[in-house]
Amino acid sequence: MSGLVVVGVDGSDSSLAAVETAAEEARRRGAGLHVVHAFLWPAMHVPLGAPPVGPADGGLQAVADRLVADAVERARSAAPDVEVSHAVITGEPLSVLEAQSRRADLVVVGSRGMGGFVGLLVGSTAVHLAAHGKCPVLVVREPGTPDGPVVVGVDGSAAGGRAVGFAFAEAARRGAELVALHAWTTWNAPAPAPQDSTEPYANEPGALAANEERLLSEALSGYTERYPGVKVRHELVRGGSREALIEASRGARLLVVGARGRGGFTGLLLGSVSQAMLHHAHCPVAVVRGND
Repeated sequence: MSGLVVVGVDGSDSSLAAVETAAEEARRRGAGLHVVHAFLWPAMHVPLGAPPVGPADGGLQAVADRLVADAVERARSAAPDVEVSHAVITGEPLSVLEAQSRRADLVVVGSRGMGGFVGLLVGSTAVHLAAHGKCPVLVVREPGTPDGPVVVGVDGSAAGGRAVGFAFAEAARRGAELVALHAWTTWNAPAPAPQDSTEPYANEPGALAANEERLLSEALSGYTERYPGVKVRHELVRGGSREALIEASRGARLLVVGARGRGGFTGLLLGSVSQAMLHHAHCPVAVVRGND
């Protein structure tokens, strides 16, 4: 066994769904699974034991231990061959999971936890962890289409290269088709080289689309040779990235995006497209950061 998948649990239905997904991810990788619960109360000096009047197995510590035990049982049922460990760690969820991400190959979380506000589509822990985690973060939203493709958003940026590599590896593990989707508009296409002012067009008809197809092909080059068994379909869409990826996610089993794209502002850890996918995609979303 090599590698480690970490899953954050808080007792919510969303986190239990994440446990099952994480167990499957660990099985595909031949990795161990580490179930983690961030236990905030000790840091707030709240009594953890059973109350003077009440059941002997009451109290916050017992509740935390039970929810982790339930998650471990769920993981072992989903993937009996996976080695499962667990821990209750003092601290708030983002800090605990960010620390865990330093030694993990993948961190899995539910889209919403026990602290979610009514109407909130994705919890703050999921969003912040996607921005700050030191390894890819898989946020489990809807289950996805079991026999659908893996979809990766490709923008040609250096930061997006790791997302493309991650997507190829995931498609290979699943025996799935990979859909490499690149959406472009005249606003986000690279500026053309200056041309003679006597020419009637700034670009020859069809030149922008051809350039964007070339960008997509170049972004995938190298990976197609490394993963010859993965069938790759190019999707070149003239339109907004968010709309195109949300639509593609309807039939996908997994959507992979980079944390930041070609249009990201310096210092911004999570781009607007990545955030939109966490809120609106119709399948699990993996967010992959570039090299820090």
